[in-house]
Amino acid sequence: MDPIEEFKQERKQAIALMAQDQELKQKSIDWMIHADRYKYSYNFSWLGRPVIKLPADILALQEIIWNVKPDLIIETGIAHGGSIVFSASMLEIIGKGEVVAVDIDIRAHNRREIEANPMMKRITMIEGSSVDPAIVDRIRQIAIGKERVMVFLDSLHSHEHVLAECRAYADIVTPGSYMVVMDTYVELFPKGYFQNRPWDKGDNPMTAMQAFLKENPNYAIDHEITDKLLISEGIDAYLKRLR
Repeated sequence: MDPIEEFKQERKQAIALMAQDQELKQKSIDWMIHADRYKYSYNFSWLGRPVIKLPADILALQEIIWNVKPDLIIETGIAHGGSIVFSASMLEIIGKGEVVAVDIDIRAHNRREIEANPMMKRITMIEGSSVDPAIVDRIRQIAIGKERVMVFLDSLHSHEHVLAECRAYADIVTPGSYMVVMDTYVELFPKGYFQNRPWDKGDNPMTAMQAFLKENPNYAIDHEITDKLLISEGIDAYLKRLR
């Protein structure tokens, strides 16, 4: 066997075995809950901007961006801008593409820092609701003619909002590409953990994603991604468009 192919097969087998290890999965969940006491995901930056993601998800996003090589990445939720700077930097490496990001409130200090970042040349920011029909239509117009389009959903984490986002952007994603529904791991946390937040166990991105998948057969979970990550904000959240 070709040594490169042999390595790929060994890795695939290891991932499959990990997927069957329920003890390891539970330890991973317990670790995430424990680490969240210290706002673990807030402690990292990408090219100078706080990225607010678990490092493993950054690796997974890098893999799908490199494999798909999208012409357009749509992101809902901007916050400090680390995620959109990350996506733009990947497109810069690939040598093509743009990021369109929307947030209900782009704070002035964050906008200033993002606009000063060298990756801003590949970023367009839109202020407003990600499910506002006018904004969705504006983004849809940008996507026209793009061969490969990818979407990352990471704004308000309530079931109602995320399901509305999934429905709004599902047909903009191109077949073979991904829609990633971040923060599905909320469902794994104890009920009442997220105090003063409009989401909780039973009302979060995972419940929205599950409802979306029941009504849209064009998408399926890429289980291999979660199976190898284990520690991830996006448990089963990497949805591949099949057709």
